[in-house]
Amino acid sequence: MDMTEFKSLLDKQGEAFEAFKATHDDLKKADVVTAEKLMRIEKSLDQAVEAKAAIEAAIKAEKAEREALELKINRSGLRGTETEVKRALELKEFNVQIGGIMAEKRQAFTPLEDAGYDAYKVALDVYTRKGRDALNSDEFKVLAVGSDPDGGYFVTPDTGGRIVRKVYETSPMRQIVSAQTISTDALEGIEDLGEAGAGYAGERSQGSDTTTPQVGKWRIPVFWIDTEPKTTQQLLDDASVDIEGWLSGKVADKFGRFESAEFVTGAANKIRGITSYTMAADSGSGVTWGSVGYVATGTSAAFPSSNPADKLYDLTGTLKSAYLANSRWLTRRSVVTAIRKFKDGMGNYLWQPSFVANVPETIMGYPVTRAEDMPAIGADSLSLAFGDFAQFYQIVDRQGIRVLRDNLTSKPYVKFYTTKRVGGGVVNYEAVKFMKFGTS
Repeated sequence: MDMTEFKSLLDKQGEAFEAFKATHDDLKKADVVTAEKLMRIEKSLDQAVEAKAAIEAAIKAEKAEREALELKINRSGLRGTETEVKRALELKEFNVQIGGIMAEKRQAFTPLEDAGYDAYKVALDVYTRKGRDALNSDEFKVLAVGSDPDGGYFVTPDTGGRIVRKVYETSPMRQIVSAQTISTDALEGIEDLGEAGAGYAGERSQGSDTTTPQVGKWRIPVFWIDTEPKTTQQLLDDASVDIEGWLSGKVADKFGRFESAEFVTGAANKIRGITSYTMAADSGSGVTWGSVGYVATGTSAAFPSSNPADKLYDLTGTLKSAYLANSRWLTRRSVVTAIRKFKDGMGNYLWQPSFVANVPETIMGYPVTRAEDMPAIGADSLSLAFGDFAQFYQIVDRQGIRVLRDNLTSKPYVKFYTTKRVGGGVVNYEAVKFMKFGTS
C-alpha cells in the first residue's frame, strides 16, 4: 500500500472538514445552493471516514494476501519460471492494493488481432444495419469471435479476476464489549450491589449495628445458530476456485453479522440485545438495578430544535465518573451526521474527525463506534448510547464455528452443516446510558 495515498486521503478529509465548518456557519444566511453544497460536503466527509477504514483494512490484509498466494503456488505444484512467478506475485500485490478502495476496470475480452477481424467488423456492421439477407457468401465465412464455430472457441474469457463482494454494514460489538469462552452451556457471575455499614463509636461505647452487604447472581446462557449450505461433489472437484473455502467465508461473515445484530436488538430468551432491556428515565441519580437509564430529547423522533447539544451534555452527566475513562459513543451513521452540526458554547464543533490511523472520530472528546444495527431515529427510538461498554455487556462463546461435512445423506450433494453457540447480556446496568428520541 502506497502510504502517500493514505496521507493524501487524510489531507482531503481535513480539507472537507474545514469546508464543512465554513459552509455550515453560513447556513443562517444561506440559499438553496449553499444548502446543497453543505450536503455534498457532508457526503464527502462520510466517504472519507469510510475510505480511511477501508485503507487501514487493506494495509493489514496485504501481507496476509501475499503469503496466501505463495502458499497456493506451492500447494498447487506450479513450476513456472522465476520470471513468471514473480510476475504473478506483482499482479496479485497490485490487485490487493487497489481492490478494497476503487473498482478495477478490466477489459472483458480481446478480439482476434488478425487480418480477418477487419472483415468481421465490416460484416457485423452490414448485419446490424441491413439484416442477415444483406450478407454475401464470403462474409458468412469470416472467422468471428461472436460465433463459436467460426472462431469463437479460440477466444476464452480470463476467469482469474478477483471475486467482487457486496459489503454489508454491521456493528463491531465484539471490539468494545467483554467476551469470554466457556466449556458449558451458561456463564454465571456475582452481583455485588450492597455495601457495609459505618457509624460513630466511643472509647467505652459501641456504635449501632452495622449492615452486612449481600450479593446476587447473574446468568447468561448460550444459544445455537446454524446453517447448512450445500453443493455438488463435481463442483468441488472441478471448480477453479476453492468452493469450500468460499462457502466457509460467506457463512462466517453471515454468522458475524447475525450475532452483532442480536447483541444490539436481540429479544429476551435469545441473545439479549442492549436495546431490549427495561428503560427508565435518569436525571443523574441513577435508576433501579435491572433497568437501563436514558435521557429524553424532549422532541419526538428528533433532537430539540433549540440548543440540541445540551442533550449530549445531559447524557454524559448521568454517567458515574468511574465509567468515564473508558466511555464511548455508540450510534449509527445517520445520527453522527446530525450531531456533526452541533457546537458548544464557544462555537466549537462537538464532532471532530480523526487524522491518525486506527484512531476513531470523536464527539465531545469521546471516541465514536458506528453501529448500523442501532435503531434509526424515530419516535421513542434508542438511537444513541454512551458509556463503558466493556463493563456494560458480556458476550459468552461456547465454541467457535464448527462445520460437519456431510456427503452421504443427500447424494450427489455435499452439505456443510455449520454451527456456533453464543450468548450475550447486560451485566452492569449503570455503565451505559441511552438517548431516547421522545418527549419523556
